[in-house]
Formats: sequence, C-alpha cells, structure tokens
Amino acid sequence: MIGVLTVHVLVAAAAAILGQRLGRRVMLVGALAPLASLVWLLMGVGAVLEGRVSTTEISWVPDLGVDLSLRLDGLGALMVLLVGAIGCAIFVYGWRYFAERDDLGRFTAYLVGFAGSMFGLVVADNLLVLFSFWELTSITSYLLIGFEDRSAGARSGALQALLVTAGGGLAMLAGIVLVAQEAGSYSMSAIVADPPVNTAVGAGLGLILLGAFTKSAQFPFHFWLPGAMSAPTPVSAYLHSATMVKAGIYLVARLAFAFAPAFFWWRPVVVTVGLVTMLVGGWRALSQHDLKLILAQGTVSQLGFIMVLVGFGIPAVTFAGMAMILAHAVFKAALFMTVGIVDHQAHTRDIRRLDGLGRRLPATAGVAAVVTASMIGLPPLLGFVAKESALESLLHVSGGATAGVVLGSILTTAYGLRYFFGAFGSYGTDPADETVGKEVPHPTWPFLLAPALLALVSLVGGLFPALEDGLVGAAAEAVATGASEEHLALWHGFGMPLLLSALAIGAGLLVWKRPLRTLHRLTRRLPEATAVYSASIKNLNRLADRVTGVVQNGSLPIYLGVIITTAIVVPGAVLIRHWFTPDIVVLTESPWQALTATLVIVAALWTTVVQRRLAAVLSLGAVGYGVAVLFVIQGAPDLALTQLLIETLTLALFVMVLRHLPDQFENIEWKLRQVNRLIISVLTGLTAGAFGFWAAAGRVDSPLIGRYMTLAEPEGGGRNVVNVILTDFRGFDTLGEITVLTVVALGAVALIRAGRDDGDRLLSPEMTEDDR
Repeated sequence: MIGVLTVHVLVAAAAAILGQRLGRRVMLVGALAPLASLVWLLMGVGAVLEGRVSTTEISWVPDLGVDLSLRLDGLGALMVLLVGAIGCAIFVYGWRYFAERDDLGRFTAYLVGFAGSMFGLVVADNLLVLFSFWELTSITSYLLIGFEDRSAGARSGALQALLVTAGGGLAMLAGIVLVAQEAGSYSMSAIVADPPVNTAVGAGLGLILLGAFTKSAQFPFHFWLPGAMSAPTPVSAYLHSATMVKAGIYLVARLAFAFAPAFFWWRPVVVTVGLVTMLVGGWRALSQHDLKLILAQGTVSQLGFIMVLVGFGIPAVTFAGMAMILAHAVFKAALFMTVGIVDHQAHTRDIRRLDGLGRRLPATAGVAAVVTASMIGLPPLLGFVAKESALESLLHVSGGATAGVVLGSILTTAYGLRYFFGAFGSYGTDPADETVGKEVPHPTWPFLLAPALLALVSLVGGLFPALEDGLVGAAAEAVATGASEEHLALWHGFGMPLLLSALAIGAGLLVWKRPLRTLHRLTRRLPEATAVYSASIKNLNRLADRVTGVVQNGSLPIYLGVIITTAIVVPGAVLIRHWFTPDIVVLTESPWQALTATLVIVAALWTTVVQRRLAAVLSLGAVGYGVAVLFVIQGAPDLALTQLLIETLTLALFVMVLRHLPDQFENIEWKLRQVNRLIISVLTGLTAGAFGFWAAAGRVDSPLIGRYMTLAEPEGGGRNVVNVILTDFRGFDTLGEITVLTVVALGAVALIRAGRDDGDRLLSPEMTEDDR
C-alpha cells in the first residue's frame, strides 16, 4: 500500500515536470498511477474475496496514537477498484478531451494527487490518517474545480466546495477525537469491533455524520455539487460522480452496523437525510437545461439513495448499498463522459440548442442510451440488478423508506429521459435560438473508448451478476456480518420489487412527458440552499467588516489595551479560581538579589516617566542588564552572556534609529485615557507576578535539570549539559529559533536591497540635477 502511494507521488511529480514537453499525452503518464493501484488490487483480490484482510502499519506519532495503519478488506477493495479502474478510464478520456495547452501537466498532477488521496482514504484504518487523506481530497478537489481560474464561476464553485467540505471535515475531526478518546483507540476496525456507547460518543457520531453529509452532498449541503460543475468534465466524471462524493457514504457504511442499533436516532437521521436528498436532487434535475447540471442534480439524488441503503446498518440492505455504489460509479462516470463529448463536439450543453444530435453521433448516443437505461433501472443492466436488490431488501425493513425510494426512482426515470432526449433527441427548441446538431463532427474512437467500456461493464454486469457478486458480498461482509449470504440476480421472478420498478418507470415516463409545472412554480418560491449559502457568506463578510472597523481602527493604544486586557482576564480568572496560599514564601535568596531586583524596578519605572528618547532607551537597557546580573547570581552564566549580547545589540539598534527622530517624546493625546492605562499596567504586573510566584511555589515534580544532567552524556553524548539541551533534548526548539532568525535575516537583506534599488533609481544618470 505504501508503494502504491509512492507511485502516485512520483507520477504527480513527473507529470508536473514533463507537462509542457509531452502536451496532452501527459494524461497518459498520469494514468500510470491509478493503473498501479488497480494492478496491486488484482494481485491480492483473491485473498480479499476469501475474507482475509491485508494490513500495513508504520509507526508515525506513537505518543498520540497516530500510526500509518493501512488495511484492505472487501469494502476497501471495492473502493480501490473504482478509484483505479475509473481513474484509468478518466485519464485516457482526458487525453482526447483536452486541446494542447501549457498547464495540462499541472492539471494531471492535481488529478493524480486526488487519486492518491482517495486511495489512502479508503485503505486507512487510523482515523486521524483517514482524516488527513479526507482533507487532501478536499484540497485537490478545490484545485481541480478552480482549474480554469480565469472564470469567475470556477473560482466561486471551487471556494464554495472547499468551504462546505472543509467545514464539515473540521466537525468530523472533533467527532473523531470524541469517539476515539472514549474507545481508547484511533483504529476504526478496533472501534467498530467493540463500539463504545455513551453521550460523548453520540455527540461524536453526530459530528462525524455532519462531515459525511457535507462530503457526499447530502441535504442541506447538496448545493456545492452542482456548483462544482464548472470544473472540466473529466473532474466531474471522476471526483463528483464516481469517487470523492462517495467518501461520506464509505464512512457511514463503516460505522452503521456497529452504531445504528446502539443509538436510537441514527437510522431516522441518516435515512431521512438520504430520502430528502434523493427527492430534492431528482426534482431539481427536472428544471435544468444544462446537461451537466441535470446529471449533477441526478448525482445528488443517487447519493441520497445510496446513503439510505448504507445508513440502515442491516446486512441485506447494506449488500444492496454496495451493489448501488458499484453500479452508480459505472453509469454516472460514463454519463458525464458522454456530456463531455457532446460539449466538445457541439460546443454547447444547453438542451434548448441541441436538436437531432443522436442522428449525427449514433455511437455516442448508443453509449448514452445504455448507461441512461442503467441509471433508470431497465433490465438487463447493472443498475436494474442493484435497484432490484435494494427494493427487495427495503421491503422487509421499512415501508416508508421503500415508498420514498420508489418516489425518488420516478424522478430518476424522468430526469434520465430528460437528459437523453435533450442531448440526442429533439427537445423542442426555441426558434429564436440557433440550434446545433446537423454539422457536429464525429468524435474519434479513442475519445469514445472510455465511456463505451463502462457501458459494456454495465451491460455485462447486468447479464452476468455473478461476476460482481463475490466482490459486492465481500464489501458488504466487511462492514455488516452476514451480508455475504445475499446474492445478486438478474431475475427474481414476478414479485413486489419488479412491480415497484415497473411503477417507477411508468410514472417517471408520465412525469417526463407532462411535467408538473404548478409544483415547479411552487418550489421555485422556496429558498434554495445556494441562496442561503450566498446570504450567509454576505452577512458573514458584513459582520467581519463591522468587527474589523471596531477592533482594527488604527489606534495602537487600543490594540495594546485589548491584547493586554485579554492577557489579564483569561489567566487571571484561572488564577482566582484555583487560588491557594503557598506554604513557604521566599522572596529572595540573597541580599544581592534584592538589591538587583530593586534597581531593575527603579529603571523600569524611570522608563515610563522620562521625557527624552535616549534616556528612555538607556533606562530600558538597564532593565535588561539587571536581568543578566540576576542570571549570574543564580549561577547561569550562559544565559547571562546571551542576555548581555542581545541587550547590547538592541541598544545599538535603538541608538541608530534615534539619530533620525526628535530628541524628546511628543505629547500625544491617547484615546485610551491615562487612568485606564495605569489600571491596565498595574493589573498586568500583578497578574504576571502572581503567576510567576505561584508557579514557583506550586511545583510538585523535581526540576528537569536533574534528569538533563543525568542523561546528557549517555543519551546526548556530551558533557556540556547546555549544549546537549539545545541540540538534543530541545533540538526542535533550537531549529525553530534558527528558522526565525534566518527568516528575519532574509527579510532584512531584502529590505536593504530594495532600499538600495530605490536609491539607485532616484540617482539614475537620466535625471537632471534639479530632479536629484
């Protein structure tokens, strides 16, 4: 598994480097990454079908329970198959979809990065590792949706998708931490094997479901998916139909069997959200004129259907859900590819402008007809087999859910017919618009190859369901014990499932022929989720502007007052709440400490009242030198030396700057009144002093210096304890300090060079003496 991830990294790097040299052929290089995952799966799929689990574990951050734990079982194998096989098809398709352009290497690198992230997500067993890959899919999706960055729609759709999915991801992270802390493990397989049940776990599961709903475009977060259709068609076919949008479904499937019986609210919430999503998406698809938007809303609907199936946590229904995951990925990826062919050849996706395209592109229309029929659920296709299994299982579980699915299937039939006849038939175009269809050129056979192969898979999978029955059963058995006893079949006999399928197809045909225009007009008056999102963003920006106008008003005293007041109130509240009286109070250990501390206090007070700038700097320097003396008294000459060097350098810099400033301070009327400033200053000193005093008096463990001195030579290999601390025990702190100093030095050099360049331009030979 690590090797497959490494291949993805290397291929992404190669694509980025070779992109301009190879042109659009770089997409074929990108296909090597999903091909590697597919070959790796085929080498071990036999063991998976037998019920064995392949694991890989690498220690990463063991103290936090974060290990790179990867695990391949039946469900992981099904998802890897989709990521690898459809990924290969997408890259070959993209090779013919794109024209020659300079940025295809970058696009290919993004797409390979997504494929690797998705592979890591479906094989991760550690929940924190899964979350890392989860967020990587959101980031790569953002880059791919906004790839055409000159388009305002692409930028808006990318940002919308990122805000929704990343926001849900943060909620999911909180839920992961809650559940894992209660379970005592971040291993998903360990958690579902022995699920904890209490209030904290329930809250954590709710947050995890929130993340899953946003990722899989469930209501009311479904609006980001149609907005993401501004992405190139290969992205829509790969990410937003076959793979990424199923990440949330994948996670719910992992958890449902373990937690659905334990929490009474699980099934009502998940099933209701899924059914509402199915109906809303299907209904919205009926009012679209853009072919991609029809399929996007249809994808929302189908994702709701699959969420219903996997959310029950019942073996038979889960088995049907796995079959639908496979069938949907196959027919929906092919459908998006046919839209891409239409758009590429006709330069439009508007069904009001397409007329008779089926006669001009018969092969494309034939492929589209097969996969559309599979989506609708016509025999003998894979979609029909999966839907029959779903109806059969739901009839034994919930009549309400069955009715909802049938109603959603009616809408599926209607928008499926709207898509096909809108693209390849005669929609009834507006005479004022110029129609397209008669002069559209034929696509090349490599362009049609990928969707044709997926259509063939849908046909063969429907005719011979035994071919996928073992994989579907293994996937369902991995998350729901007993699901492998179920089997797919093309013919279940004359029964209620077949009757319901026929009812859905017949009613869907009527809805397509006679749209419910009155109901459409009523639903248009309801607020759309996109409008709610836009209003939320607008109001959030407006609130941010008002808050910024108050707290960022340009007054330095106000800024300092807010910062210092916060530093007083928050720690001060903790100090008062946990107040205690130290047993032993030792203010000084020697008269020299008392004398030095007194001089430091006097110098600090003198700094606040002196009028001359140079005198204030010298007084401030006296404070620093006094602290260095205290270090010497305490037996820390190295700290004293550092303090002296820094203080001397600071004094020198101050003096250099003061040469260009007036001798005395200006008398400025501060917005923060003198009394308030005095109160804040006194409280700051009291808070800091009290914390230092009580921290020293409240020590319960022995100082670390004892351990440092004991371990310096055997662990660090050095006799100088300070050096060992800096380079070994606290090496990361030292590295951070060096990094900060390096960045500051680079910034100073850049400023100096910029100043010199400005000076050179001001004194250029072309200037006259008067200009100089």
